[in-house]
Amino acid sequence: MLFLITGLGNPGREYAGSRHNVGFLALDRLAARAGLRFAADAELAALACHGDLATRSVLLLEPQTYMNLSGRAVAAACRRHALGADQVLVIHDDMDLELGRIQLRRGGGDGGHKGIRSIGAELGHLDFHRMRLGVGRPTGGDAVEHVLGGFGPDERPALEELLDRAADAAAVWLREGLVAAMNRFNRWRPQGQATAPDGPSEDSDA
Repeated sequence: MLFLITGLGNPGREYAGSRHNVGFLALDRLAARAGLRFAADAELAALACHGDLATRSVLLLEPQTYMNLSGRAVAAACRRHALGADQVLVIHDDMDLELGRIQLRRGGGDGGHKGIRSIGAELGHLDFHRMRLGVGRPTGGDAVEHVLGGFGPDERPALEELLDRAADAAAVWLREGLVAAMNRFNRWRPQGQATAPDGPSEDSDA
């Protein structure tokens, strides 16, 4: 069985490394761990690579259509491989979560995220699995500038930890399923505090 993991972002050098592209960054980390390299797939309008990860066959996908048209690439990949909602994980940024926080879930609304909205419109549903990566809200200034801007030097350690944990969470999702990944990664560990002991996530029924 094939699984699809999509990271959301905007193509182009000007957006590389931005908060809005943290989905791309997480997928790059995942591909590097698996020894996979992305290549252009014109039919999908995306960068893609296919290989084995966490004992599963996986397609990693980075749509190159800009965020608000991300659904075109995801829907095309789902049609090509006859994928169901349970075989799809979408990784994207979320300003409503603190920098470093991860939340996995299935379904729900789009939360105003244009990439998620596009995928829902193209697939005809929002039942796919998601991994929200916290990038935090600005303390002042414009929210658009915040998400399109890069991470500061003081945020790099938190970003690197976030990307490592996102790759870990994706591997658990592949190997053990959504609920196991939620239970392990949805708990928030504020900087400087110990991680809570393993137990059911408060979101494990989502």
